[in-house]
Amino acid sequence: MVSVVQRDWAAKNPRATFKTPITIEDVLNSRMIAYPFRLLQCCLVTDGGGALILVAAERARDFPQKPVYLLGTGESVETPMVSQMEDFTSSRAFRVAGPTAFAEAGITHKDVDHLMIYDALAHLPIYGPEDLGFVPRSEGGAFIAERNTAPGVPGTARRAGRPGIPLNTNGGSLSYMHSGMYGMYALQESMRRMRGTAPPRSPMPRSRCATASAACSPPPARSFSRTRDLSRSDQKAKLVTILGGNPIVGDQYP
Repeated sequence: MVSVVQRDWAAKNPRATFKTPITIEDVLNSRMIAYPFRLLQCCLVTDGGGALILVAAERARDFPQKPVYLLGTGESVETPMVSQMEDFTSSRAFRVAGPTAFAEAGITHKDVDHLMIYDALAHLPIYGPEDLGFVPRSEGGAFIAERNTAPGVPGTARRAGRPGIPLNTNGGSLSYMHSGMYGMYALQESMRRMRGTAPPRSPMPRSRCATASAACSPPPARSFSRTRDLSRSDQKAKLVTILGGNPIVGDQYP
């Protein structure tokens, strides 16, 4: 269901590589790549690139675009090899780095109304919400299957006491693109949501507070970032980054 929901988001993103809606049957009938992952559960291989400009706060005030301010960071590395993971159903790096960044930023899960989770494979958007504490362990799959992360879920759902939260709103690397280092695009999508510059067809108002995970390897690192925009001209958009271990599928590095 992860691939299906993310394709729903991609269908509303003119930048996305694949936009045609898919079904669960399409996913289960797609070609097996490496058990248990089928073709539509694996990230794309595309060209692409992106950049972020990091400057002092004083300099950022001169830019025409509303800046995003860095609040804090958390970092953790688990292992570069899947075979050495502590638990195949969870990322220890997420579990360690996430709380560190939340504490440093001074936010709680109810403050977040937009979530980006790295998704080279379809199980990772299940790991993310669970390991970062947005849903209880073992409930991430059902949370997504019930379309609590799909288009139409309001970003303010958590603050209103409802379970939903928009997830991977650009379509993720399963449908949007993946040029080998996807983390840049997760961060950029969060910033577009805060600034109100995301594709106009995408059914979500300007984000007040967003969270994004990203990854790069080698060296193994998974990052998690939080962005915030309180929609008042005298208040600043905020960003927190978290780095954690990114297991490399296939144990291809010593």
